[in-house]
Amino acid sequence: MRATGFERELPGDLLERLEEHARAVRLHTLRMAHEGRTPHVGSALSSVEILVSLYFAVLDVDPDEPDAPGRDVFVLSKGHGCMSYYATLAERGFFPVEWLSTYAKNGGRLPEHPTPKGIPGVRVATGSLGHGLAVGIGMLLARRLDGRKGRVFVLMSDGECNEGSVWEAAMFAARERLDRLVAIVDYNKLQATGRCEDILPLEPLADKWRAFGWAVREVDGHDLGGLVTTFRNLPFETPRPNLVLAHTVKGKGVSFMENDPEWHYRPPDSAELERAMAEVRATPGGEKP
Repeated sequence: MRATGFERELPGDLLERLEEHARAVRLHTLRMAHEGRTPHVGSALSSVEILVSLYFAVLDVDPDEPDAPGRDVFVLSKGHGCMSYYATLAERGFFPVEWLSTYAKNGGRLPEHPTPKGIPGVRVATGSLGHGLAVGIGMLLARRLDGRKGRVFVLMSDGECNEGSVWEAAMFAARERLDRLVAIVDYNKLQATGRCEDILPLEPLADKWRAFGWAVREVDGHDLGGLVTTFRNLPFETPRPNLVLAHTVKGKGVSFMENDPEWHYRPPDSAELERAMAEVRATPGGEKP
């Protein structure tokens, strides 16, 4: 699925750079899952292109001033998928890439869920689902009161939309006309041990957000050009808050992980890591890193 309603005007060299960053983030993520012996690699892989498009082509952020007032803010509400988030921050220069090897290890710099304590670029501690959107709304309201610029982007999982707190926050954001708020749903259609439609159906998800007063755009969540073009056309309908429904594949980029709920809970062993890394490296232009 391509972005709808917008012209695709990205130069080819930008797309090539984004593809290279996405490949690097995917490789980092696989190594972290194996070495940290942690779950959620499928959830981390599904959001790679969303994170790369934001951090390398959309967000107004500066790794040298990660907490500068007035710049854009990103909240990873789906904190369990933080491996690709950490990898993106490292690739963007917020902290050394070497920190990634300490992920989920005793005494390491990067815990299994994001925390702002000691991690440049992370503004909110997340893990329990359903809270990121409300936190993002609070941050944006504070900016309004202080007269500060900047937007707030919140990345959520689809399963997270089961939470009542998400819909309370959605109603409030529309009531407050927060058109500098951007919620993104990583819609890979899997949660925990099964398919969303079998556990608690979400459809028609886009229409539900529209009914709550949001301006909605649907996009292929792995189409870097479509994602960047969509984000660069914000706000969609002033003064409505913005929802990007990104259709993704859990475990994207590794054939034996894609659309398999098993990879919600287990890391790759050594042989699986080698096979997965080879697949990612085999993509066009994938000789490095």
